Amino acid sequence: MATLPAVKTVSKGDEVAVLANQTTFFGESGGQQGDAGVIKTENGAIIEITDTQKKLGALHVHLGKVTEGEVKVGDAAEFRVDHSRRSSLRANHSATHLLHKALRLVLGDHVQQKGSLVTPERLRFDFSHFEAMSAEQLKEVERLVNQQVLANAPTRIESMTLDEAKEKGAAALFEAKYADSVRVLTIGADDFSIELCGGTHVARSGDIGCCHIVAESGIASGVRRIEAITGEGALAYFGEQEARL
Repeated sequence: MATLPAVKTVSKGDEVAVLANQTTFFGESGGQQGDAGVIKTENGAIIEITDTQKKLGALHVHLGKVTEGEVKVGDAAEFRVDHSRRSSLRANHSATHLLHKALRLVLGDHVQQKGSLVTPERLRFDFSHFEAMSAEQLKEVERLVNQQVLANAPTRIESMTLDEAKEKGAAALFEAKYADSVRVLTIGADDFSIELCGGTHVARSGDIGCCHIVAESGIASGVRRIEAITGEGALAYFGEQEARL
């Protein structure tokens, strides 16, 4: 993000980076893209937000453009997240957690997350493994994930100490440093997946709709990559494939 000068007033057509004392927007982190939506002031001015970034720790920066009226520092405003886009992000993010667990069940406990990308359209998941996955292994991973989707179990999000999370069996990603209090996500029937995570997630596993793996490849020595789609994106993909056949 380019450095922008601080200003007290912006008008229609101006590109802006907005800071507020509170927000409903999720800032990009943990591989999940930031929220988009609209900020509407009490005077009727509108800022179309195309991305939200986290800077200097927890500072949320809303990036967008003024499309109506004039906005001044101190104006009261309503923050409206693009719900459809957020729902797609949640589905893809929750699917990565189910996918991680399924990979460990099929390939072994040596599997660890090495990176991820969560967009409204798809998910990308990098993991440690020493060889290409077979068609049978990919089919079984996909079956396990969709089994949890069909179970439609409620998602639980809890705050606890790191020691309590470890005792619960939560998986901690990367070699990150964690605060005294951590956020633990449990998703799937019979506590299928338990991980530390600060992102947005579905209320129930069934909200994912379905999950389909579209590609598996190697990206580095000992690191593989899976790309997958969920929900409406998966249904659109199935329709395209059927038409092609």
